[in-house]
Amino acid sequence: MLIGIDDTDSPEGMCTTYLGAVLARRLIREGMKIREARLVRLNPNVTWKTRGNAAIALHVDGNADHAFDSACATVEELADFSCDNTNPGVVVADVQPDPAFYRKAVTDFCEIAEAVRVLDAAGAVYRGYKNRRGLIGATAAVASEFTDQTSEILVYRQPQRWGTPRRVDRASLFAAEAATFPHTWDTVDAVNDVVVCVPHTPDPVLFGVRGKSPSWVMVARQMIRSEEPQLEQIWVTNQGTDAHILTGRIGELDEGLSYRVQGVVIDAPLTTTGGHVSFTLRDGNHTVRCMAYEPTKNFRQIVRELVRGDEITAHGSYKKGSINLEKIRIIRLAEPAVPRPPVCTTCNKRMTSDGTGKGYKCKKCGMHAQEPELQKISRTLKTGWYEVPPTARRHLAKPLCRGKPEY
Repeated sequence: MLIGIDDTDSPEGMCTTYLGAVLARRLIREGMKIREARLVRLNPNVTWKTRGNAAIALHVDGNADHAFDSACATVEELADFSCDNTNPGVVVADVQPDPAFYRKAVTDFCEIAEAVRVLDAAGAVYRGYKNRRGLIGATAAVASEFTDQTSEILVYRQPQRWGTPRRVDRASLFAAEAATFPHTWDTVDAVNDVVVCVPHTPDPVLFGVRGKSPSWVMVARQMIRSEEPQLEQIWVTNQGTDAHILTGRIGELDEGLSYRVQGVVIDAPLTTTGGHVSFTLRDGNHTVRCMAYEPTKNFRQIVRELVRGDEITAHGSYKKGSINLEKIRIIRLAEPAVPRPPVCTTCNKRMTSDGTGKGYKCKKCGMHAQEPELQKISRTLKTGWYEVPPTARRHLAKPLCRGKPEY
């Protein structure tokens, strides 16, 4: 069977993956077998998400009725029902629901009624709490079908430590990244000297390591020194896969969806108050503003080097009329040039301006010329892919260390 759970946490605490890890151990103690634990990230632009918009699914061998009762009991015990925006959902299905629902949930927006129709069609049993919104993520989790997948080991704190400062040895995190990259990623941001994998919220997670396989995340995890954890769980996940990205066209973008679009830069990037950088991208008669916000740090310098005429592909979420950049591909660089007075063909001296609209004049011999000399501007920027640093990367965004996209 497949067990799906979502929306059990709040800004004040809890974590759906922790609840899933606890449930997995309870089911094992009850004689069931856990075949796979799956962490499923959904549309990152959903406004009512708590943090990363994650649901979980457990692939289990055992009695479905008993598993459903255990899942509901665990949710009722651990979920933060005191938060108005916490609305858990629990699903148990013997048959996988239509994967199209997962694909919509990771790239678009779904309604509770849609989830219920999908569950009923699959003959699943389910329970939604409060306004039942968690049924959307729980259904997407059991319907998930990954065309690409990664792994993450999540290490959880002892309950008595929740809400207190985490004790994780900083040097060991940087050492683990250095020893295992690119097979693991986003443990730290070495360029900006920032720890990435240790959260700052009052939830049960101590730290997490993402990588290409269970074996690689375990190699990194074993190098990390920290306070004594309560438990840890390796998850199969769609993180780092670009599963949220749709191919789009400028002028045909929907609010809250994430796209890759191609176009030509038509203005010089502008740095505004707060350090945010923006420029305009055009495709035919349509334009869109692209944003590199201050948290993207050194990525903004790449954006600042773009000039009018550069052809690029932009990846990011379309929100409030702008694409919030996650990465870009520079397809073709323009060859900008600046005008300067021409050289006199008689005297071999550079001319000077003869006045507005009057061209140029040689001071020595008086020869005139109308057209300036165009001097190409040398550029250090190269074609290829560029991405935001680990400290600004979304869970679903595919890091370039996993390979450059083939488009």
